[in-house]
Amino acid sequence: MRNSRMALAALAAGVLTLAGCGGGSSSTTGSGPGGLSVPKADKLATLGAGEGTVNIVSWAGYVEDGSTDKTVDWVTPFEKETGCQVNNKVAATSDEMVTLMKTGDYDVVSASGDASLRLIYGGDVAPVNTDLIANYKDVFDGLKNKAWNSVDGVAYGIPHGRGANLLMYNKNTVTPAPTSWGAVFDANSPYKGKITAYDSPIYIADAALYLMKTKPDLGIKNPYALDDKQFQASVDLLKEQNKNIGEYWSDYTKEVQAFKSGNSVLGTSWQVIANLTKADGAPIETVLPTEGATGWSDTWMVAAKAKHPNCAYLWMNHIVSPKANAQVAEWFGEAPANKLACDQTADKAFCTTFHASDESYFDQVWYWTTPLAQCVDGRKDVTCKDYSAWTQAWTTIKG
Repeated sequence: MRNSRMALAALAAGVLTLAGCGGGSSSTTGSGPGGLSVPKADKLATLGAGEGTVNIVSWAGYVEDGSTDKTVDWVTPFEKETGCQVNNKVAATSDEMVTLMKTGDYDVVSASGDASLRLIYGGDVAPVNTDLIANYKDVFDGLKNKAWNSVDGVAYGIPHGRGANLLMYNKNTVTPAPTSWGAVFDANSPYKGKITAYDSPIYIADAALYLMKTKPDLGIKNPYALDDKQFQASVDLLKEQNKNIGEYWSDYTKEVQAFKSGNSVLGTSWQVIANLTKADGAPIETVLPTEGATGWSDTWMVAAKAKHPNCAYLWMNHIVSPKANAQVAEWFGEAPANKLACDQTADKAFCTTFHASDESYFDQVWYWTTPLAQCVDGRKDVTCKDYSAWTQAWTTIKG
């Protein structure tokens, strides 16, 4: 299951030079928001024989070999088919993933949108030749060539899955049923002390999204692109909310327990947490509020200095194949990236529950991305707060 996704550092300053992946390659470069340069990079031009090993950094639950649950194993079939022995390092945070990828010891990483841009602009990952990933053609178009996994139309990874940050509530306690994020930002909330929120600087975007819809005079167009005034308004809202927060969560098991015990009755959550909480008998429901929501989409990215690039590509193709993508989506609790995976899930209602093919649903989701000083909404006349500022502010918000 997903561990904490907290604590991002600022983007490294300057332009770094990427080393090639090895084998045949073609070079590519580009420019990001505000003209931020993307280091020149080499992508694999042809797929060769596997090197016998692939070293992976992943979220917990993404690389299962039967050791957690003997019935949950999509690693062993991959190893038998390709001859690539999988060595997996589970990372607890996006920050840890970035640090590990900088060591040069790993070939591929399952990066979230709050880390992927740092990896791209830091020169730690290379663009991906999607022509070498046979299963890429079946990935939902809504996940391809997005702000967090591409630059100037160049793909820097293979989409893995996605999900929304939902509003979860105890239906017996919270009445009427909430439809807006205003329920968690109400300064006079009757549920004071029993409201919960995600414990991460990226949660500032949730406040910004709410203000974007309810305070249009602030001019927020993207919850990850906040100038001084917009950022301060978001921070102020979260400081007020803090007075009503019972606890912040980053460990999903703790949120499940809090809703089961009644210590929490209202707050942000994931669909997988809702499913587990409901399965344990807690009277909870979830809703995608009228303002929309933030969310996440993870991307498999190959290291710029991958020692085993062929096995890395073989892994990326395997993990987004219909069967493996269905397995990991069900085990982890997220919408799969491969549209054909929905025919492979054990629970035939799974993709409906997780809105896998419902693009109108995901059109309401602002996927996590790394805030930059060069505003990611395209503004050039102002400077936006980068993630270092978000991290500093989060400390003051929690007090």
